[in-house]
Amino acid sequence: MDNNHTKNKPDKLTRNTVFKKETPPKAGRRWTKVLGLVAIMAVALGVGYGLKAYFSIQHTVNQAYRPNGKVSQKVAKKKPISVLILGVDTGIEGRKDQGNSDTMILATINPQTKKSTLTSVPRDLLAEIKGTNNFYMAKVNSAYNVDGVRAASKTVQSMLNVPVNYYVEVDMQALENLVDAVGGIDVNVKFDFTYNTTFKKGRQHLTGKQALDYARMRKEDPEGDYGRQKRQREVITSIVHEGLSMKGISNYQKILKVVAKYVKTDMSFDDMMNLAMNYRGAAGDIKSDYIHGHDAWIGGAAYQVAATTELQRVSDKVRGALGIDKEELDNELTRQNSLNTLVDWNDLNAFTNYIIYDKDSDTMPWQGY
Repeated sequence: MDNNHTKNKPDKLTRNTVFKKETPPKAGRRWTKVLGLVAIMAVALGVGYGLKAYFSIQHTVNQAYRPNGKVSQKVAKKKPISVLILGVDTGIEGRKDQGNSDTMILATINPQTKKSTLTSVPRDLLAEIKGTNNFYMAKVNSAYNVDGVRAASKTVQSMLNVPVNYYVEVDMQALENLVDAVGGIDVNVKFDFTYNTTFKKGRQHLTGKQALDYARMRKEDPEGDYGRQKRQREVITSIVHEGLSMKGISNYQKILKVVAKYVKTDMSFDDMMNLAMNYRGAAGDIKSDYIHGHDAWIGGAAYQVAATTELQRVSDKVRGALGIDKEELDNELTRQNSLNTLVDWNDLNAFTNYIIYDKDSDTMPWQGY
């Protein structure tokens, strides 16, 4: 018998099925295919939307990015970081010159503890202004007028003996537009007051214009500038929470337009992406603090001066939030405080006898003011 012939012979004859009518698929299978197609389309649309958002964010960050020549690996390595937030008043109330910074807040973000802090630096606080070759004691907010964010960062670093890893410079007009971009914010008004907008005690939903008024009012607050700082931190915290919500994420294009127009930073696009991916948890626990100062009249001008114990407290807290060891402060401010032996830090009245001494003398008053 021919074995090859046997192998090639089909076991069973079948009819030609080219023109055979197919059996309709069962309902379950049909819906499976439909759902599968919908899933594929959803994924495709999601990827497309994600890519669009990704490149939009990249473009915006590149517009806001101001490289400072340093390369930081802290964000890439998920280390705690500090960011100096500067609110500048150019563009508000018709102002066009650089001027002083209106707001200074040192933020720390720790992805390991999942905690953040916002520490306000009073605008009238006496400080040694860095960024100039001359010895210069003045209100801390004047550092921005000396040499922008570089002088402001150096001044805060020296005053508190803490690193400033990044900065975010925000035109105060951005606050109004950011609040509108996230759909408004909720705040807890502590007392009735009017500052362009009328505010009533209790929970209140604010538009961008109202939020700007809420953050800028100063004279009617029983706590003065400290009360204003609290409201500013409250507004920033509310913007962060709204921005991270689903409503804020859906409005990302509006937010990006505001950032591109009003924000400058030395954070690169990669830094931003790493922050968004790895530091998000720290936004859920934001604590507030501020440097407590004492009213003083120096050279005919109203100042705030901080006791060495207070500067040390804030330095310890910030360094602790960044995971670095505490160090005893030893700078120009602590030297000036030690020389003012006649000052009573427990006296609630404004100081009139606080003296700024020359850099090279412990007895000669400084003639620079």
